[in-house]
Formats: sequence, structure tokens, C-alpha cells
Amino acid sequence: MEFDYSREIDRSVYEAHGLDGGIPLRIHKDQHLEVKGALRAQKDWSKHVCNVDGYKGGLGDPFTFICVTVPECLPDRLELISYANEFAFLYDDKMESFDLKKDLNDKETTKMLDAFGDGALDRSVNAKSGPEKRLQAQMLSEMMALDPLRAITSMKAWARFVQLASRTRSSPFETLEEYVPSRVIDAGELIWFGTLTFGMALTIPDDEYDICMEMARSGYAALGLTNDLFSWEKERQDAMEAGLDYVFNAIWVIMKESSVNEAEAKRICCSEIKKYVSTFKQTVEETRHNSCLSKDLRTYLEAVLYSISGNLVWSIYCPRYRVF
Repeated sequence: MEFDYSREIDRSVYEAHGLDGGIPLRIHKDQHLEVKGALRAQKDWSKHVCNVDGYKGGLGDPFTFICVTVPECLPDRLELISYANEFAFLYDDKMESFDLKKDLNDKETTKMLDAFGDGALDRSVNAKSGPEKRLQAQMLSEMMALDPLRAITSMKAWARFVQLASRTRSSPFETLEEYVPSRVIDAGELIWFGTLTFGMALTIPDDEYDICMEMARSGYAALGLTNDLFSWEKERQDAMEAGLDYVFNAIWVIMKESSVNEAEAKRICCSEIKKYVSTFKQTVEETRHNSCLSKDLRTYLEAVLYSISGNLVWSIYCPRYRVF
């Protein structure tokens, strides 16, 4: 993987709690473009959906989410990818206010899901279109103007993610073994597939798609569990405020399954993260020079690797999980 748009961060200036598996942290050189995209998304959401006072998304100091998780994003796509990611954070926060065990057919929930429903590739809107759909259509139009083929691939992946994730959250899980595959879906293996392929202009051949997703799965398990570890306090509070009797989070699952306290559940979660990071690192090393696989597939897997270290460090320092 070539590095044209990012620089490596000295390990002495950030903490990783021993969970990065030695993966370097890189950051995009054009951080201002991410800030511009995220703030534009917040402004549009405030105007069309609801006010975002007190909201914390992908921005942070010194690490912003997209710049450390997609450090090799093409500069002309960084603002748009940041906009899409901020939309995803806002959308996720709104969805977490619903009890999906009861509300899947609720009018407001349906409107939210419809933004990424069967008409996800339809850029036309009408008087009946919800504000989320209007923003999604605007986002798709901007992506189509840059790269039509990858825009369609990405939006299809994002739409599939939203529909699957709404189902995975509709009931609690009893064991970590049951939970992790659903967490991989909810961690956004599909939305991140769309983000990386569009942002880095990668094309995964159709005949490699299934093996691509399979090879990346341990990486997405690491991403999801890392998110759970550092977002636990926020998600627990969000669940309480929504009146839910469970939290869609590995810490909750581990505490229930193993009858342990919060501290021990976090220790177990850390151990699982290290296991998945090690497995995925080995996968990347084994495929790095495998000429039987397309160059873009190998680049994609390396990109997921850098997403792991970026997501970890951002999660440790971001206001989203520290101030709520």
C-alpha cells in the first residue's frame, strides 16, 4: 500500500492501551476537509431533521475520525466521505433512541429506515419524503457526480447495512459467540466497505467480493469490540434514557453471560480485541504479496488494518465517548 496523503504519528504522542497490535497510526494531511464536511452535515441535520446542540460526532482534537481511519482517502473525496460519516453518526444516535424490539413498524422509525430502503438509489424526493431521505438523496447526488459506479456500490452497501443493523439491534444476545457476528454487521462492515472503496477509489471484483468480506471479518470484529469498549458508558446512558432493558454492547453481553462486574467484562473484551487484531494482522501479511488476489483487494485489507489503529486511538480521545 502506497502512502500519498497521510503521515505516520509518533507513538510517543498517543495512548493505545496495548490494543493496537503494533499497527502504526496514520493521519490524513488535509484534516480541514474532514472538519468542513462534518460541520456541513451537522448544519444540514439541524436545519432539516432536528437540532444537534450537545451532539458529539467524528470530530476531535487532535484526532478526527475519518482522517485516522481512512488516512489514504483521495483528497477530493475527503469532505464528502466526512459528510457521509457524520450523517451516519447522527443517524445512529437517532436510531438508538428507538426501542427496536417494539418500534420497527413505528411511523418515525419507518421513516428513518426508508432513507436507506428500496429507494436508496433514487435521488428524487417529493412532499412525502422524510428529511433523512432528502439528505441521503443529496449525498448520493454528490457522490454520483464524483464517481457514479463506486457511488452506487457504496450506497447499496450502506442501505444493506442499515436494514441489517436495525434487525440485529431488535433483541439482546445471550452469549458473546452469538453477539460478535451481529456486531460485525452493526460495526459497519458494509458501510465501511462502501466508505473505503469510494474514498480510496478501490474496485473489488465481483468474484472476489465474498472472499474479501470473509478475510476482513476478524478486522471488523476488532473494530466493533473496540467501539463497544470505549462507547460503553455512552451507550449504557443512551439505553437508560430510551427506557431500554438491554444495551447492544459486548460489555453488557459479557456481564450477563459470565456473571462478572463491569471491570472484568472490560478485561475480557480487551482480550477478545487483541485476539481478533492478531488474527487479522496475520491475514493481511499472508495476502500482502499474493498475486492471485487483485491489487485493490489487498489494498482494501491493508486499509482496514489502518482503520483498526485509527478507530482505537480516536475512540480513546474523542469527545463523543468522553463527554456526553
